[in-house]
Order: sequence, then structure tokens, then C-alpha cells
Amino acid sequence: MRQKTMARTLVSLTAAVGIAAGGLAGAGTAFAAPVQKAPSAVSADVGALAVVNLGLSKAQAQNVQRSLKSRWQYSGSIDGQLGTNSWKAMQRFLRSNHGYRDSIDGIVGPNTVKALQRFLKEFYGYRDSIDGVAGPNTKAAFKRMSGYCPNNCLIP
Repeated sequence: MRQKTMARTLVSLTAAVGIAAGGLAGAGTAFAAPVQKAPSAVSADVGALAVVNLGLSKAQAQNVQRSLKSRWQYSGSIDGQLGTNSWKAMQRFLRSNHGYRDSIDGIVGPNTVKALQRFLKEFYGYRDSIDGVAGPNTKAAFKRMSGYCPNNCLIP
């Protein structure tokens, strides 16, 4: 008789465990939190951050790149996208005569913009303060400069 009781208990226990496990297994998709996609490492924002044309059109930026290629060691393509290599060449130019003293890193930070503003003030009609902010007047003077670039706008 003990064996029958033990067998019933074991069967009942096994059934209870099975039911519990089956209930949890069924809850897997019904009650689980939705899976959230991680942000993509490559997005449109990354591309936008890598290119800083400061308001120039593609053709205007190509003019600047041609000038950078002729005298300031720009070796990239003339694609109208002022990316890191374009700005490294621009920083070399700005270091030569316009007070840029930071590293040649291709990042368009406040020190790069200040040196660009000094250059634009001297040659291309920029009249605002040298503040390191690429505002509308800095961009307008940069556009004026790009119009002279076929004739080598980056004066040494």
C-alpha cells in the first residue's frame, strides 16, 4: 500500500510541476516584455555629424576642397562634403596665418571657428565678434569666400 501512495504522490507532484512549467512556457510570449531594438550604430545623424559644410552647397564646398587640395595637403575626393579630412586641411591653413593653435583633428570646434572668423573678417567681410560660434553671419561670409575659391580663396 505504501508503494501505491508513494506512486500517487510522485505522479501528482510530477503533474503539478508539469502544469506549472507548461503555464510558464505558455506565458513566454504572452506576458513577456516587448523586445526593444537597440539604436543602430550607423544612422543618418552620424553622417550629418561627420560633414560640416557650414551652409555651403555641394558646388561651393567643392570649390573649397579644390583650394585645399592645391595648397593645404587635402588628399580626399572633391565630393562637396567637408568632412574630417577637409577640415584637417582647413586647420593647417588656419594655423599658418589666422591664429589656430589647436590640434589638427578635423573637428570643427570653437577654436577652428574662431580662426575661420579671423580669416573671414580679414578677407571676406565678416563683421561680427570672434566668438567661435558658426552663426548666420559666419556662414554668410564662408559662402562669400567659397565664391572666390576657383581662384584659390585660401590666401597663404
